[in-house]
Amino acid sequence: MPDHNVITEVARPARTSEHAICVNLTVNGEALRLMVEPWTSLLDLLRDRLDLTGTKKGCDHGQCGACTVLVDGVRINSCLALVVTKDDCSVTTIEGLVQPGGALHPLQEAFIAHDAFQCGYCTPGQICSGVGLLKEGRAQTAEEIREQMSGNICRCGAYPNIVAAIQDVLGQGEGAR
Repeated sequence: MPDHNVITEVARPARTSEHAICVNLTVNGEALRLMVEPWTSLLDLLRDRLDLTGTKKGCDHGQCGACTVLVDGVRINSCLALVVTKDDCSVTTIEGLVQPGGALHPLQEAFIAHDAFQCGYCTPGQICSGVGLLKEGRAQTAEEIREQMSGNICRCGAYPNIVAAIQDVLGQGEGAR
């Protein structure tokens, strides 16, 4: 378990300009102090600097949801968020949803049980968005779940299974936990 009182200094890479800004983030429970250029997106930081490649780059325009992560528990498109605007925030990626002891998050388990993915490219964003949706508590019916998840596109068409997985975690589906 990470020590939340220790800040890990992430070295300033050689390609960073003199315009770099110091930003403090907690990423998947690890406190980090980072030097970033003001135009660096959260998605690019996660993938390129922190090697958290579970978060996917889809459209890079905020239209597909493949890059969805949780910032302070709220789901966002990380391709549209500049790191400098997230100073002192907590970021949770798909890698950070693992429970203590290595158990999968209940929604990850439900995605497996309901075969809620095919190619898997959108799955990390779908799961992060679903976790945010569950936390928000606004979606209770299949119709509300579909509406609240509409920002996450699945080209394989696994939508019915994704809704079923979310309903399962809400306690409404077959085999509800």
